[in-house]
Amino acid sequence: MKFTLVILGAPYSDSASQSALAFAQAALDDGHSIHRLFFYANGVYNASRLAAPPQDEHDLPASWTQLIKQHQLDAVVCIAAALRRGVIDATEAKRYQKDSNNIAEGFELSGLGQLIEASAASDRLLTFGP
Repeated sequence: MKFTLVILGAPYSDSASQSALAFAQAALDDGHSIHRLFFYANGVYNASRLAAPPQDEHDLPASWTQLIKQHQLDAVVCIAAALRRGVIDATEAKRYQKDSNNIAEGFELSGLGQLIEASAASDRLLTFGP
């Protein structure tokens, strides 16, 4: 089965991000595929490479980056939601005259059209979050 996952929760505000990560790992381990991960609303915080949780806590953003790299997943971050929350790539940093960017490797800023395309290309679209 081919899944698209929509992640709406920030890494440490609720269980949405952790649940989505656990589901993605289990689905891939069971031989399913993930067409796209779509990070939206507060879920865009999962794409920040600047998260620094205490050493005794699970580093969810780093785990997402590792999963994306390991399985070569398409990880899209809603550009409008990301810009509002200060999650930007080098291109947007230049456009908005910011001195830095903070999007983690493997994530890509794009629009809601990517979510529409993913829902059409997937067998199931699952949403994690409030």
